[in-house]
Amino acid sequence: MSKKIILFVNNHKKNAEQAAAEIKSELEKLKHEVTLFSFEGKPKELPQGKWDIAFSLGGDGTVLYTARCLSYLGVPILPVNMGTLGFIAEINKKEWLDVFLKWEKSEIAPTHRCMLEISVERKSKIIINEACLNDAVISYSERAKLIKLDVKINKDTALGSYRCDGLVIATPTGSTAYSMAAGGPILDPEMEAMILNPICPFALSNRPLVLPSRQTLTITVADEQRSEVLLTVDGQDTFPLECQDIIYIKQAPYNAELIFNGRSVYYQALRTKLFWSGDSNA
Repeated sequence: MSKKIILFVNNHKKNAEQAAAEIKSELEKLKHEVTLFSFEGKPKELPQGKWDIAFSLGGDGTVLYTARCLSYLGVPILPVNMGTLGFIAEINKKEWLDVFLKWEKSEIAPTHRCMLEISVERKSKIIINEACLNDAVISYSERAKLIKLDVKINKDTALGSYRCDGLVIATPTGSTAYSMAAGGPILDPEMEAMILNPICPFALSNRPLVLPSRQTLTITVADEQRSEVLLTVDGQDTFPLECQDIIYIKQAPYNAELIFNGRSVYYQALRTKLFWSGDSNA
């Protein structure tokens, strides 16, 4: 049966345009309807339509952008890596067709990746609604300044006031990104959880926490901040915050549906990127 397919093509990546043309040609030979969505830098407006599957041609950042655009519609994503081995974009240019055909025959199913829903309340009005596959970060626009953030779970259970360089709230998929660099734990990417990780906290007792993603984190920007406070989503979209803004973070009502060629590739990426000992071919 013919599929409607969209290719997200990050032209910042070397040979992405050429690879997109080759993939489009192969898919059209199989009688599928293919739409190219190419971008360089900040993407333009997303084409409208109903898609059976999306290809992400780029790196992990391209997968994150594709997931934010399409996951709420339930569109599965096949990530084709156009650079070095990624934690998310792990299908190489030589094996994409084999993986696609397996998916088309229902021989492999997408993995379900927890996403987070982020909303910002200002003066009793919701001004921002976003979602992320990796993380949301609250920090100063300037470096080397402590920020003060009051954190609660479900609006009524106080965790306390964090004085730190910022907070990273990460999904299991995002546990290998900024959160890991800030000393956070690595989670299996198919778990349903979120990490609350303070960046360089003033109090050494402020440690990373792994929380159920079904709960809601309530984070209030305390008064008398010394610089502009920013909310950054997946390292790509940035929003200015004001004192007394309230940020609500919880599990999104949908998942990112990512198509991979087996779970073992994720752990192979961990071994390779983190230089773990042992036989990388095991």
